[in-house]
Amino acid sequence: MTLCNLVHLLLSPHLLSPFGITVSKIESFGRTMACSTFLCPVASSFSQKPLQSTFLHSSVNPSFLTLNILPKKFRKPHQLRSLVVAKSNGSDSADVPDRLISALCYFYPFFDGIQYGKYVITQFYPVQAIIQPLVPAIRVFKSFPFNGFLVFLTLYFVVVRNPNFSRYVRFNTMQAIVLDVLLIFPDLLERGFNPRDGLGLDLMMSLDSTVFFFLLVCLIYGSSSCLVGQIPRLPIVAEAADRQVL
Repeated sequence: MTLCNLVHLLLSPHLLSPFGITVSKIESFGRTMACSTFLCPVASSFSQKPLQSTFLHSSVNPSFLTLNILPKKFRKPHQLRSLVVAKSNGSDSADVPDRLISALCYFYPFFDGIQYGKYVITQFYPVQAIIQPLVPAIRVFKSFPFNGFLVFLTLYFVVVRNPNFSRYVRFNTMQAIVLDVLLIFPDLLERGFNPRDGLGLDLMMSLDSTVFFFLLVCLIYGSSSCLVGQIPRLPIVAEAADRQVL
């Protein structure tokens, strides 16, 4: 019996029908195997080549990175950086009315604590020269006992809690308010410990002078920074103002 006769005998329907195998299934299986055999050399040829991406490599010099297939808006990253910087500068800067309002707010704690400079003003002429132009405004501020409290309520509820004002104005106003609130502590200490002479009087004079100079420095630094458009951050009070201004 030849090989061909043996194959025909094995593939005869009489032998395959008990196993549920038909000639059509065998032909389909053969076509599948033929296609896979035909495609295997092609796939293996692709697998042997290293993977290269036109996104990362240039046809002229593969060692350099090119972005030729990217959209135009991503081809110039320096333009994006300049746009971001321009936006951040615009958010941090303040116009002239905001600067003036912020600068004026720092006069509030200075006027409210001017009594702590009673020893310094009488002893140092340069300090007198600085305070002299402010004497009319100080007299108006001190003319009514509740002026300080009314100014406090006005600044807090009309300016700080008003979203119509910029954050620049609200932050500087809140710094001035917190600075004025801190004046409660030296006031309580002076009321509770009021020496007439001796070492206690010297200590009280030193405390009052220190508070006055601190208020004067905050006034000069805060107002001048606001006038030039900078954000002054006063010691002790800046973090508290940040927490209050959202």
